Amino acid sequence: MSDWIDRFPGLAALHAPVRDALVASAGIVRVPEGTVIFGPGQAPENLLLLLEGRVRVQQLAENGREIILYRVHAGESCVLTTACLLAFEDYTAEGIAETDLEAVAIPKRAFDDAMAGSPEFRQFVFAAYSRRITDLFLTVEEIAFGRMDARLAHKMLELGREGDLIDATHGDLARELGTAREVVSRQMSEFARRAWVEQKRGAIRIADRPALERFARANPV
Repeated sequence: MSDWIDRFPGLAALHAPVRDALVASAGIVRVPEGTVIFGPGQAPENLLLLLEGRVRVQQLAENGREIILYRVHAGESCVLTTACLLAFEDYTAEGIAETDLEAVAIPKRAFDDAMAGSPEFRQFVFAAYSRRITDLFLTVEEIAFGRMDARLAHKMLELGREGDLIDATHGDLARELGTAREVVSRQMSEFARRAWVEQKRGAIRIADRPALERFARANPV
């Protein structure tokens, strides 16, 4: 089971005693798609290092609107979990498995010991934390100041990287962008009027990718 540690380049510099202690204490967990991994008010028990799959971290606003904060992909850890472990605080958002997951679970005690005794482990944790915090600030900036038509165009191109058919509803896109479904619907109607997209039941097809890409390039977010 020790080969998981080689999947994370930042852990390669660990001294043998720290490496051995992590390997001995950690376990491999498998989680099915759709599982709520953590939620508001829960205390983190492990640092999860994702081997396979994808986790969506989202927050429920006071008005009931879901806002997607970020996603965790294979080879990454969750910045919210790291923050809660470091600050001894409970979660304030929820993490949901968007796919079947395989992850390494490092128990809190082993995490604390490694943070206290290994500069190399601290560097690994804080490097990942810094990268994700920067991404999170950009997300907040986009939500607060970005033009919705430009943000929607960029999001559709992101979701449609592997094909023109995007398996998402207006509500799904609203959660991605941190806005109301009605806002997305109005903007999508304008894109359809320009023949950039075709709206289907439960899905959207990019009908004129070059035009959508030109609009996105002219309106960076």
